[in-house]
Amino acid sequence: MDIFIARQPIFNINESLFGFELLYRNNEDNSFPEVDADMATIDVLTHSFLTIGINELAGDKLCFINFTENLLDKEVLKRFPSNRIVVEILEDIIITPSIIQNIRQIKAMGFLLALDDFVLKNNVLYYEELFSIVNFIKIDFLSSSIEERNAVEKIVQTNYPHIVLLAEKIETRIDFYEAKAAGYKLFQGYFFAKPEIIKSTEIPGNIMQYLRLISLLRNEEATLDEIAIEIERDVSLTFKVLKLINSSAIKTRSKVRSIKQGVLMLGLEEINHWIHVLMLREAHNTHNGDGLAIIEASLFRAKFCELLAKEKRLHNSSEYLLVGMFSLMDTLLHREMEQLVRELPLSDEVAATLSGTKTDLTAFLDLTIAYDEVRWTDMFDGAETIGIDFSSLNNFYKEARRWASEIVTQ
Repeated sequence: MDIFIARQPIFNINESLFGFELLYRNNEDNSFPEVDADMATIDVLTHSFLTIGINELAGDKLCFINFTENLLDKEVLKRFPSNRIVVEILEDIIITPSIIQNIRQIKAMGFLLALDDFVLKNNVLYYEELFSIVNFIKIDFLSSSIEERNAVEKIVQTNYPHIVLLAEKIETRIDFYEAKAAGYKLFQGYFFAKPEIIKSTEIPGNIMQYLRLISLLRNEEATLDEIAIEIERDVSLTFKVLKLINSSAIKTRSKVRSIKQGVLMLGLEEINHWIHVLMLREAHNTHNGDGLAIIEASLFRAKFCELLAKEKRLHNSSEYLLVGMFSLMDTLLHREMEQLVRELPLSDEVAATLSGTKTDLTAFLDLTIAYDEVRWTDMFDGAETIGIDFSSLNNFYKEARRWASEIVTQ
C-alpha cells in the first residue's frame, strides 16, 4: 500500500535549514485533500515515526506538525519524542481555559508549541496566557494584510521577546527581505522550496490481530512470551515494533534478536499505546490481494525457518523467525534490502543474511525459500546441507502453511 507525506523546509535568517513542516497527503498531488483532520494528523505521526522513520524523513531537524483540538491531548503525545516535534495549534481552534490547560501540559512534557496562520482577533480573553506559553507564531504572508501582521509583530516584539516569528507563504525575495526587516527569524514558502512529496510503502496490518493483542495486553495473567508470539503473527506490526526501537524515541542502539526482546525494550505500555493508534488507522484502510499474498509468504517463511532452527536445537530460533519474516520486505516495501536493514535494529547476523552475506542462517533461509517456491532440487540439496531428514520436512511445511494461512484469513 503506497503512502505519502509532504515535507516543506523551514529556513533561518541565514537561509540555513532549521526544520520541516510535515503535511498530510494521500497521493502524489501536492495539495491537501479533503479528509478528516484528526486522521490526517494521526497518519502524519504514524507514517513519520513507524513507516518511513523520523530520522530518514527529517534527519536531526525539528518537525512542525498540525494538531487539531481533539488531538491536543497529552495522552496522544506522550509516546512521541518531545525533542523532534513542534506542536502546531491550528488557527480554527477556539482558545478556552481547557485548551490553555492542555497546551500547558504539552509544554511541560518538553514539546515546543506554535500558533499556525495566526491573526489577532477581538474579544479573545486568553491571549496573554497563550503568548506566555508558545514558542513560535506563524504568519501567512500571502493571505494576511500588512495591518494584521503589524499588530502581531508589535505585541510579540514589545511583550513576548521569547516568541520566534515564522513567516509562511514567502513567495519572492521581496517577501523574504520584508519579513527579515520586520523581525521574523524563520521562513517558509515557495521562494525557498515547495513541499516535497515523500512516497513510501506500508505493509498492510491486520485489525483483528490488533484487537486480539489489545485483549491480551489487558489480561493481567498474560505472559511476555504470549504477547511476543501475538506480535510475531503480524508482519506489519513486527516491522513497526523494530522501527519504533530504532527511532529517537528509544534511547538505545541495541540490536534485537527476538520480538520478545523488542517488547522488553519498548515496554507493554508503549506497545498498548501504539496498537490503539494503528487500529484506528487500519479501520480506514483496505488491502489488495497481492499485498496479502506476500504477507502470507513472509509468515510462512518465518514459521518454517523457526521450525528448522528448533529441529536443530539452535538457541537463537527467534533470529531465524525474523530472517524468514523479513526476507520479502524489499518486495513488500519496494525498497532495497540493504537500506531497509540499516533502518532496523536487527542483529548483525540477521542483517547480514538479509543483505546477501553468507552466515550460519543462510542455509536455513535458502531451504525455506526453496520450499516456499517449490524448487525440488534445491529442497533436497538444502535439507542435506543443514542435515535434516527430507521426509520430516513435509510436516514442517504443512504446519507453517497452516499457521500463515490462519493468520491472514482471520
